[in-house]
Amino acid sequence: MIGLNEELKQREAQGKPVRIGLIGTGQMGTDIVAEVSMMKGIDVVITADANLQRAKDAYAIARVEGEVVVVENTKDADIAIAAGKYVAVNDYRILTDVKNIDVVIESTGVPEIGARASLRTVRHGHDLAMMNVETDITVGPLLHWYCLKKGQLYALAAGDEPAACKELYDFADAIGFTIVAAGKGKNNPLDRHASPDDPDVQKEAARRGLSPNMLIEFVDGSKTMIEMAAVSNATGLVPDVRGMHGVETDRDHLHHAFALKEDGGVLNKMGVVDFGVGRVAPGVFLIVRTDHPRLREAMILRNMGNGPYYTLFRPFHLCSIEVPLTCAMLVLRKKANMVPLDRLTSEVFAVSKKNLKSGDVLDAIGGVAYYSLIDTYEAARKENLLPIGLAKGAKVIRDIPMDEPVTLENVEIKPSTVFTLWNLQNEWMASKLTEDELLAKVEMVAD
Repeated sequence: MIGLNEELKQREAQGKPVRIGLIGTGQMGTDIVAEVSMMKGIDVVITADANLQRAKDAYAIARVEGEVVVVENTKDADIAIAAGKYVAVNDYRILTDVKNIDVVIESTGVPEIGARASLRTVRHGHDLAMMNVETDITVGPLLHWYCLKKGQLYALAAGDEPAACKELYDFADAIGFTIVAAGKGKNNPLDRHASPDDPDVQKEAARRGLSPNMLIEFVDGSKTMIEMAAVSNATGLVPDVRGMHGVETDRDHLHHAFALKEDGGVLNKMGVVDFGVGRVAPGVFLIVRTDHPRLREAMILRNMGNGPYYTLFRPFHLCSIEVPLTCAMLVLRKKANMVPLDRLTSEVFAVSKKNLKSGDVLDAIGGVAYYSLIDTYEAARKENLLPIGLAKGAKVIRDIPMDEPVTLENVEIKPSTVFTLWNLQNEWMASKLTEDELLAKVEMVAD
């Protein structure tokens, strides 16, 4: 990000701001509009939300100066943007199809919408900043590949824990440290069976300006699994055990906790993703190791400890506030700050929160039906586990006891874009499709 401020100032002076289209104006999306209003050389020129009033309100809450108009088609949206107006729409397809934007932020958190909006964004020649981590951990490798095939860029957005972890990872990897563990602090007490129907949860959610479902994503651990899967899929680091360890610790003792077992820690191997519970949040961390005697002496002189394990700690992640920097990098430098590898390393799957009966329909992440756990992609596929990105709307066809992983054999999944892409991605990863065959099939889905 070094020097990006000066590049944005140049765009401001040239009267050519980076133009953002934002899909999803919930809490995070509205924060993005507010943050961009304080920046130079960048602007959110169109917002889309199924709740049109929320798309309009994002500008008002952000105190954006200028006329906000509602349009019902792409042509009128382009005319309004060209005239210097701000646009609000209730259909993401209007936004993806406009010409007068440079980059799209997908911020809905809904895998199906994320998949559809991503395909349409890329086909209309826009770069994609993916804030929808739920979509990324499901079909991110395929979406990234498709972007490259169409001459566009894909990036996981800066600010949230995955990208903050990746910053530390890239730094440590560049200077030759051995990567032991990447992780985040979990900032809510873990309760796998927490429900959005709980009055206490609803009260706390209202206090924090969240929906009860969003709060439950944090409390039941699902969001932590999702975020660390994104790190895994971008770096090749793996969960050490199913669900990770989640050690109770603090920032000063992270390198003691996330060390190999023979060195007093919890890990069976190095090169893992995990999380800390306790006085770690809202930071992210990287545990590294060096056995070079000279460098260990240098680390002692820099108050990093005696080694061989050391903690690199970023004490903050600013979520939506940092996202516009990804948009600026994509447009100004033609570079992504974080992308998935060309395969899934980890998968996040559904585990029943209660006894599920045949005929039950699964709700969304953060609901009453299931929580989430992470495991390696190979383990998840061997057991045919249901990825959480495909879970919403799936119908249970065999009873599933509480705390049992949900398998694909036990549910019936309705046809959807994200399900089709996930299946294509599996075939691609298994080398069952050539790139030409894959591109043709993805184009058919995009149509």
